[in-house]
Amino acid sequence: MTASTTEPPTLVPVEGRGPGSVVVAWMTTTDHKKIGHLYLAASFLFFVVGGLMALLLRAELARPGLQIISNEQYNQTFTMHGTIMLLLFATPTFAGFANAIMPLQIGSPDVAFPG
Repeated sequence: MTASTTEPPTLVPVEGRGPGSVVVAWMTTTDHKKIGHLYLAASFLFFVVGGLMALLLRAELARPGLQIISNEQYNQTFTMHGTIMLLLFATPTFAGFANAIMPLQIGSPDVAFPG
């Protein structure tokens, strides 16, 4: 019988991700699928904001007379609702789907934007 000595395995330190590194990785990515998901997440956030404005407008119109906001505030909310839904929801939604899905459909490994 031979005696063999085995050394205990040494632990190799693994570089862990610090707090916030996932957010930084997503915000600085050049992967078109992740950029498309960021567009879609931002557009969903603005959809919620625009939807809350729509609920406020409908609550104001639920009964005749002035209940919640003044006439000027109603007009401002109506305008902001339309602007948010058109420019901050619909447009980024289209761009998000274009970034996330279109390159996969045409078989492209990457897109020209962002360079």
